Amino acid sequence: MEIIGKGFLSRHLEAAFGDRHPDTTVICAGVTRTTSAEIADFDREAALVHETVRRCKRTGRTLVFFSTASDSMYGAEGCSGHEDGPVYPISAYGRHKLSMEAVLASSGADWLVFRLSHIVGEGQRPHQLIPSLTAQVRTGQVTLHRNAHRDLLDVRHMVKALEGVLAIGVRHQVINVASGVLEPIERIVDGIEQRLGVRASRTMKDVYVTTTRTSTARLRMLVPEWNEIGFGPEYLPGLLDRYVGPVRGEAEFVGQAARSL
Repeated sequence: MEIIGKGFLSRHLEAAFGDRHPDTTVICAGVTRTTSAEIADFDREAALVHETVRRCKRTGRTLVFFSTASDSMYGAEGCSGHEDGPVYPISAYGRHKLSMEAVLASSGADWLVFRLSHIVGEGQRPHQLIPSLTAQVRTGQVTLHRNAHRDLLDVRHMVKALEGVLAIGVRHQVINVASGVLEPIERIVDGIEQRLGVRASRTMKDVYVTTTRTSTARLRMLVPEWNEIGFGPEYLPGLLDRYVGPVRGEAEFVGQAARSL
């Protein structure tokens, strides 16, 4: 597998795939900031996608592009959360990702688009969701959007989805890769606090929030093993155990909480 990029996702893909799927190219060098990206960032990703899709068409390779299943794509009124449903991206980030999907679809090359939810794993950048919330909690002060929800997915399961889809030869498809479960942001922060033994002061911001669950029906049909992962109430605690740490003892947590009030 040819992997373009040297970041969080690329390291996990390199470890998982190595020399397997030699006719596949995956772009892991795109824009990851949903709110603070600049025009130059979008231009660089667009240029990379255009150049790579031309090369893949010329050489007969399959190009995999990581888009978004976040609110940036599905957050507007009227969105169903399904790949074939209407989408009205609410940010420059979402509109950019949708336009890159269109480039692949009209290119004549073999392609796959994975619309990713919020991926969680070892080696993430500080601005990504769990590292950002963890850092804020450590300071004792966290800012949250009231009534916000997030769909979290272990990077190991994202790799499993890509392996399953490539193994059966799927091409020319947009596929949501998500847990399909919306976790309240307050529950995520509660879990981080419990593992750090810190009770953080919360500042709640009132912003426009929508709650659209990402459909995973297509992925579950293509990769039946997805139905066996268990995206239930214990999935979030398992993620936080793995990537934040074990829950502190009750006495330790209460003591830390009392000192932070």
